[in-house]
Amino acid sequence: MDLLTVNDRAGEYPASYYAASAQPLDTFPALNGSEICDVCVVGAGYTGLSTALHLAERGYDVILLEAQRLGFGASGRNGGQVGSGQRVEQDDLEKMVGKDHARALWKMGEESKATVRELIGKYSIACGYKSGVMHTELKPGHLRHTNDYVEKLRKNYGYGQIEILDRSAVESALGTKAYCGGSMDWGAGHLHPLNFALGLARACQAAGVRIFEESRVAKINRGEPAEVHTQGGSVKAKFVALGANGYLGNLEPQVAARVMPVNNFIVATEPLSEDMARSLIRDDVAVADSKFVVNYFRLSEDNRMLFGGGESYGYKFPKNLTKIARKPMLEIYPQLADTRIDYAWGGTLGITVSRMPDFRRLSPNILSASGYSGHGVAMATLAGKLMAEAISGTAERFDIMANVPTKRFPGGVNLRLPLLSLAMLWFSLRDRM
Repeated sequence: MDLLTVNDRAGEYPASYYAASAQPLDTFPALNGSEICDVCVVGAGYTGLSTALHLAERGYDVILLEAQRLGFGASGRNGGQVGSGQRVEQDDLEKMVGKDHARALWKMGEESKATVRELIGKYSIACGYKSGVMHTELKPGHLRHTNDYVEKLRKNYGYGQIEILDRSAVESALGTKAYCGGSMDWGAGHLHPLNFALGLARACQAAGVRIFEESRVAKINRGEPAEVHTQGGSVKAKFVALGANGYLGNLEPQVAARVMPVNNFIVATEPLSEDMARSLIRDDVAVADSKFVVNYFRLSEDNRMLFGGGESYGYKFPKNLTKIARKPMLEIYPQLADTRIDYAWGGTLGITVSRMPDFRRLSPNILSASGYSGHGVAMATLAGKLMAEAISGTAERFDIMANVPTKRFPGGVNLRLPLLSLAMLWFSLRDRM
């Protein structure tokens, strides 16, 4: 199944709130003919845009190839949360890779947030960045772990921007009785994801990156130089950087075996009154809860509720997409039952078995970063910076990420989706128990 076209029309953004409120760029031409450059970057989401930008800033001649439109994939459709640390908590990372490596990964996670904020400031990217992400718990047993983890971050990692919330504090802040407590992370934040991507694209354009849209890569011939082939042309490059994430397909089997595409869905309500909006999220923070199929939500700049969640077992978006994503919203906010839904959309992200991103050197001059598992706004942006460093000759920091083990999915590419569907069904049933 071709994920680039099965749910979307060629050359068009999805009918999302983000696309409707974006600051659009004029279209870029498709690759036609042969080109030569220092680095060819494949995929114009956060990973590819950041890689291209950081390389161009270093003086490299860069070509950026995008199969659809800039920011078309998960980078332009996600929940907009700029989270702290890694997707995996430090307790688990310490067990996975050891305390020293886990500490280095925490620092990488903190740098990823700082990199997002620095790029927004440096290039005056108007994406509505705001501070604050609340993590909420549905079960008292989970809350005990949260309390211990917050103390660990404060004591062992020196992270003082997070605080514990009890049931009444969460209820007061969110206007719902669904949660028994949680934590408030003021060092994290949220933004308009597509406008952030388009802001990076403008910076790339100004830095001299040669951008081609609707230029799907069909084949990469390894060698020095490497050759990247699209339907309309080819690029010879000293280096290739892959940032296609959930839309990679089988372009690189080593990555496809470890990074699986999955779908998620978001609805946007009609604009709410100021009083209504503040009764739902008093402090205008983003929220993510502890369900296995996570509910994540926040307010838009025009006071719409943007609510992500819902389950789907397959790559084709369901026809009743609005119903699927609206259902978990009403479980948290039944007071929105009569509120109109103006937008509903799906998107495809890349996950790994470990939920840690897959950084990989596929050959001496071909690098890949993907599989952010729902933690990609900041980490994918940092990934581009790290790939640029590695291409420039300093691979130490790229290797900190690459040395985190990412296993192949059981059953290979053909069986990974059925096995994941069974796992998701089990965990979703457990959430309801």
